[in-house]
Parts: sequence; C-alpha cells; structure tokens
Amino acid sequence: MLYLLALLIGVVAGLRAMTAPAAVAWGAYLGWLPLSGTWAGFMGHWIAVAIFTVLALVELVGDQLPSTPSRKVPVQFGTRLVSGAFVGAIIGTAGGALIAGLVAGIVGAAIGTYGGAEVRSRLAGAFGRDLPAALIEDAVAILLAFLVVSAVS
Repeated sequence: MLYLLALLIGVVAGLRAMTAPAAVAWGAYLGWLPLSGTWAGFMGHWIAVAIFTVLALVELVGDQLPSTPSRKVPVQFGTRLVSGAFVGAIIGTAGGALIAGLVAGIVGAAIGTYGGAEVRSRLAGAFGRDLPAALIEDAVAILLAFLVVSAVS
C-alpha cells in the first residue's frame, strides 16, 4: 500500500508540482504523516506549510495563464520529477522505505505529467477551451493529494 501511495503522490506532482509538497507538508503538520525525528521532519513545521502552500497557490493561478509553458518541456518536466521524488521519498520515509518511495514518486510524476497532459488536452477539446479542463485537473490533483496524505497514517 505504501508504494501505491508514493506512486500516487508522484502522480499529483506530475499534475501540479507544488500541490504535492503542500499536501505532504499539511499532512505532516496535522500529524497524519509520522515524520518526527526523520530527515523530513521539517515538513511539519508551519514555515514549510506556509511556503509550500503559497507556492501551490501561485502554481494553480499561473497554470491558467496562456503564457505558461507545456509541462513536458525539460525544465517543467524535470521540476515535476524532482517534486515527485521528494514527496515520494517523504511518503516512503513515513513507512520506512525511503528509496522505494523515491522511485515510486518519480514514476508517478512521469505518469502524472504525460497522462495529465493527455487527459487535459482531450477535455479541453471536448469543452472547446482549456479553462474548464484546467480547473478539473486542479480539483483532481487536490483531491488525490488529500486522499493519499490522509491514507498514510
């Protein structure tokens, strides 16, 4: 189950790179993720929660702008892989499997990046515009992040 959760939080990172660490920070802050005394214990501090929440909100707004580059360009894709590795490692750490969580997070981020782009493209085509598809993707990322983080404990 832990590997699946690490993979799924990676998928969230592939959809929205900063939503995943924001969710993990909130999970740690609320005591849902047992990270105290680990290398990732800092994620439960209110400063980490504030920083990652602001970054996630900025990303959610920025994603709606027409000037935002594709998630599949190297910088965007790399950011999502790093984010997926980071949050996957944190989920793995919560269950005593740091490396496996890290790998699952990277795989999940790749799935989320390419799968999310494809689904969003198809939804945008069906709606005739991108905004509804983007908002649905935002909602899916937030809901999935919440479900993953709340399931770890």
